[in-house]
Amino acid sequence: MTQFKSDVEAVDALAQAYKDLSSEIGKVIVGQDDVVRAVIITLFSNGHALLVGVPGLAKTLLVSTIAEVLDLDFKRIQFTPDLMPSDITGNEILDEERRFRFTRGPVFANIVLADEINRTPPKTQAALLEAMQERAVTVSGQRHVLPSPFFVLATQNPIEQEGTYPLPEAQLDRFMFNIP
Repeated sequence: MTQFKSDVEAVDALAQAYKDLSSEIGKVIVGQDDVVRAVIITLFSNGHALLVGVPGLAKTLLVSTIAEVLDLDFKRIQFTPDLMPSDITGNEILDEERRFRFTRGPVFANIVLADEINRTPPKTQAALLEAMQERAVTVSGQRHVLPSPFFVLATQNPIEQEGTYPLPEAQLDRFMFNIP
C-alpha cells in the first residue's frame, strides 16, 4: 500500500486513479457515464452495488472491463431458480484419498457479477449477501476468507417481471449504491 505525505497528495492520487480508470473503461463502454461513475465509486469505497434494469445494458462487459483494467480476478454468476447456495460458495468434495477437500465457488474472485439476483430463492440470495457482509463464507463449519479487494455488482430485473424474488429491505442495505 502506498504511503502519502499528506491527505492532499492521497486525494490527488485517488482522483488520478479515477480519471485513468474512467478513461480506460470509456474506450469500451460508451454512453453510461453515470453508471460507470457509481460503480467506480463503490469499488474505491470497498462497497457493493445493485444495478436495476432490463437485460442488455452491457453489465458483464462493464464489470469484466474493470477487472481487466485493474488486473483483478472476475467471475459471473447467473442466478436462476434452481441455483443452490453451494453453487456460489463452493463445497466439500470427497477426493480419491477419501478425504474431504474444499472446492471454491465463483464467489472467490475479486470482482463478482451476480446477474439477476432476484431470479433465485431467498436461501441462495442469502449465501451471496452473507459473503458480501462478512467477506468470507462458511462451508461445513469452516470459514473461508474471500480475496481482497472483494466487490459485487448485483443486477436485478424490475420487480414487476414474472418469476422474481424481491430482495427485502434488510438485504438491500448490503449495497452501497442502488443504480437505476
